[in-house]
Amino acid sequence: MEKKKFTSSIWFTAGVSILVGVIIYMIPIPQSLHEIAELVPARNAERAWTMFAIFMGTIVALILKPWPMGTVALIAITLLIVTRTLGVGAALAGFGNSVMWLIICAFFISRGFVKTRLGERIAYIFMKRFGKKTLGLTYSLIASDFVISPAMASSTARLGGVIYPIIRSLTEVYDSKPENGTERRLGSYLLFTTFQADMPVSAMFLTAMAANPLAMSIARDIIGIEVTWVQWMIAALLPGLVTIVVVPLILYKLYAPEIKETPKAAEIASEKLAEMGPLTMIEKKLIGIFIMVLVLWIFGGNFGIDATTGAFIGLCTMLISEVLTYEDIKSEKNAWDTLLWWATLVMMAGQLNTLGIIPWFSEIVTNAVYGVNWVLAFVLISLAYYYSHYFFASNTAHVSAMYGALLVVSVAVGTPPLVAALVLAFFSSLFGGLTHYGTGSAPVIFGSGYIKQNHWFGYAFIISVVFIVIWLGIGGLWWRLLGLW
Repeated sequence: MEKKKFTSSIWFTAGVSILVGVIIYMIPIPQSLHEIAELVPARNAERAWTMFAIFMGTIVALILKPWPMGTVALIAITLLIVTRTLGVGAALAGFGNSVMWLIICAFFISRGFVKTRLGERIAYIFMKRFGKKTLGLTYSLIASDFVISPAMASSTARLGGVIYPIIRSLTEVYDSKPENGTERRLGSYLLFTTFQADMPVSAMFLTAMAANPLAMSIARDIIGIEVTWVQWMIAALLPGLVTIVVVPLILYKLYAPEIKETPKAAEIASEKLAEMGPLTMIEKKLIGIFIMVLVLWIFGGNFGIDATTGAFIGLCTMLISEVLTYEDIKSEKNAWDTLLWWATLVMMAGQLNTLGIIPWFSEIVTNAVYGVNWVLAFVLISLAYYYSHYFFASNTAHVSAMYGALLVVSVAVGTPPLVAALVLAFFSSLFGGLTHYGTGSAPVIFGSGYIKQNHWFGYAFIISVVFIVIWLGIGGLWWRLLGLW
C-alpha cells in the first residue's frame, strides 16, 4: 500500500510539474520582456520563458516531494542543458558559490558537536543551573540552542538531535505523555516553546539555517547586496534577543504547563554530567576551534579573511587535530545533499534575473503599487511573503520561489536595499513556525503527539504576529540606529 501510494505521488507531482511547465511555456512571451532596457535581448526571450517553466516545475516538485531534493535538482540541471536553455558551464556555475561552501563547512563543524556530545553537555550545563522551574528550564534549552546555532546550520539537527531527546526524557520523568492524556503537564509547553524560539534563533546567524545564505546569495546576484556574517548578526541581535525572551513568557500564559516547578530536571542534568565526566581532550579541542572560527567570522575581515575562508580554516583544523576524520566528512549526507540542491537553486535564481524574468515581474508589480509610500508597500510585501508559507513545506522552496522576485519589487518601490534583503531573509526563518509541516524540525515536534493540530495553528498564528511586530517594530528602530536606512 505504501509503495503504491508513493508511486502515485511521484506520478502526480511529475504530471503537475509538466503541466505547469507546458502552460507557462505556451503562454505568449510578454512584449515587456523584450522592452526591459538591455536586460533581455530579443534572442534571449525564449530562453527566459523556458527557464521560468523549468523553474516553476522544480518548485512544484520541491513542494510535493515525490523525490529527494537532490534528485529534483539533478533533473532541473539536466533539463536546462538538454533544452539548451543554459550551457553546461552556466548550469553548474552555482557550485562555485562561496556562500554555499560556508554553509557546507558549518554542516561539517556541527557534526563535531554531535560526535563529541559537546552540544549535549552544553544543554545539561544550562539545565543544571537554570532548570529548577519550568520557565527557567525552557530558557536553558533555548540558550543551549542559541549557543550551538552559529555552528549548526540545521534547526532539525539542533532540535531533533540535541534538544528533543532531552525534553522527551524529562517528560517521562514527570509522566507527561500524550498516550495518557497528560501531555499538557509539561511536554506540550516545552516542545512547542523551544520549537517556536528556534525560529528567531535560526534567524540570528547567517550560518544557523541553510536558507539564510541561500537568500543572501540570491540578494547578491540580483541586487548586488553583500552581507557579511557580522552584519547579519548585528542586525538580528536586538530583535532576536527580545523575541526569545518574550515568546516563552507569552506561551507560559496562553499555553501554560500544569507543572511549574521542575527540580528533577536539574538533578537529571547533574547525573548526566557526572556520567559524561570532565571535558575530554577532543571536546576541549572543539571548543578552542569553535572560538577560533567565531573570531575569524567576526574579525577576519580586518585581515582579508572572509567567512567562508574562516570556516575552511576551522574545518581543516578539526581534521588535523582529529576532532573529525575524513570518514566523518564523507558520511555527512546532509551536507552533500545541501550542496546539490543549494547550488542548483542559486544558479536558477541568478539566471531568472539575468534572463529578465525577475525584472519583468518587478516592473509589473511596481507599476501596480506606483505612488504608495514605500514603508506601507514593503510591510504589505513582507506580510504576503510571511503568510504565503502556509502553502510551503520547506523554507528552502519558499525562498527559491519568492525571495528574489519580492526583493526586487521591494527595492523598486523605494525600500532601502539592505533592509529589504535582511527583513525578507529574517522572515525566511521566522515563518517556519506557522505550521507543523513548514520546516524540517516541525514534523519531528508534531510527530511526538504532544501538540494538537488546532493548538499548533492557533498559537503559532499568535506567535507569528509577535514575531512580525518585534522584527518590524523594534527591529526597524534598531536598524535605523545602525544606519541601515
